Amino acid sequence: MVFASLEFLTLFLPAFLVIYALSPQRARNFVLLVGSWLFYSWLKPIYLLLLVSVTVVAWGGGLLIEQFRAGHGRKWLLVLLLTANGGVLCWYKYANILVSTFNDIAAMGGAMPVAWERVALPAGLSFFVLQAVSYLVDVYRQDVRAERSFIDFAAYKAMFGQLIAGPIIRWAWVDKEMAHRTMDWENFCLGARRFMVGMSMKVLIADTLAPVVDAAFALHQPTLADAWIGCGAYTLQLFFDFAGYSAMAIGLGLMMGFHLPENFNHPYLARSIQDFWRRWHLSLSSWIRDYLYIPMGGNRGGVWKTYRNLLLTMGIAGLWHGGESWNFLLWGLAHGAALAVARAWNSNGLPAVPVWLSRILTLLFVMLAWTIFRATNFHTALNMYRGQFGLNGVGLGDAMMFTLRPAHYLAAALGILCVVLPALQPWWSSRPATRLRVFWSALWPVAGFLLAYALIASRGAVPFLYFQF
Repeated sequence: MVFASLEFLTLFLPAFLVIYALSPQRARNFVLLVGSWLFYSWLKPIYLLLLVSVTVVAWGGGLLIEQFRAGHGRKWLLVLLLTANGGVLCWYKYANILVSTFNDIAAMGGAMPVAWERVALPAGLSFFVLQAVSYLVDVYRQDVRAERSFIDFAAYKAMFGQLIAGPIIRWAWVDKEMAHRTMDWENFCLGARRFMVGMSMKVLIADTLAPVVDAAFALHQPTLADAWIGCGAYTLQLFFDFAGYSAMAIGLGLMMGFHLPENFNHPYLARSIQDFWRRWHLSLSSWIRDYLYIPMGGNRGGVWKTYRNLLLTMGIAGLWHGGESWNFLLWGLAHGAALAVARAWNSNGLPAVPVWLSRILTLLFVMLAWTIFRATNFHTALNMYRGQFGLNGVGLGDAMMFTLRPAHYLAAALGILCVVLPALQPWWSSRPATRLRVFWSALWPVAGFLLAYALIASRGAVPFLYFQF
């Protein structure tokens, strides 16, 4: 079940909210847990066992770690628990590509390939495993206390609003609200508005642009125009799909009384690649910083170790996104190299780049990196890059011309407007608030939601892009 589907909007969400609102405060975590497990098992019931197993191991592991006050036993227990979580993640995400790569190498040497039945990836695995890891490490560091109540902890792990595609919520961010939170009318209205905004982002822009992206990346010899239209459409699709999901998750949290952190901060307005990672997928980038980059030494070991740590952490972050292709690793390494170059530029006293130029260069790099991120394999990425550098001609190809419709132009224009508009916020905020402006600000999320609902009814639900990660 996805948020932007009729069964969620007309059946699951209304029924859940009614039961949740009518339940006494002390029973709401139990209602949230049952509802979340039902939501997750709707996708594929067998994977609920995996979610429950990871939850039990993390909950019990946290209690055991807390029992060991100090010494090697405490450390080895943490290593064992992290290995168990890492093993689950690696099996489901990387077994296929490792066997596939081995078979390719074996075929080159004339050997027989290994017979293999593909392993399906459970939805949300990457997110709830990272949650478990951060919880165990935080308990080990004594940043948080191990939770005694299994119901409260399991409800946190399974919270359906953020279970499938984040934000990656840490226990320390919600532990007080797991114990006590208020569901009131003001928060409910704010949450409902945020949910409607997120759904409009997802359905009106991201889903509308999806056919253009699919058509561009399926071309064998995309022209310069084909490749950049496809890349630009994917740049918008990915942001509005993922940021839309995050907005819906934050909105659902508010409706229930949770205050989840923001996951995006206008990333395409970033002034540098460092600035981009302070704005894109904030819960993941802060997770990488706190649980990978800093423990590896961060920037404390000298210049070259800093560059090494940047490459390694971003390479791991790239791999985290998927195991169907090595492209994700290359994407992560490209970002690691860009971060290292930017750091070297600043630390060597080279002249500052004008802000407007820095913004353009950052966005250009991000878009070129999205190409290999989106391509299903390295060969497809190379085809797109040939097109983006004009090696297959310049003009619009027949296939892309046949694909493009007025709705695509409208969605792209709306997406670009939404990306650019926050840059005008200081000027916009200084203008007097007219009745029309107040009226439009209150009305447009409802209008967007109704239009999105009509589109879902007519063309069906489209899964979120980050479900595959």
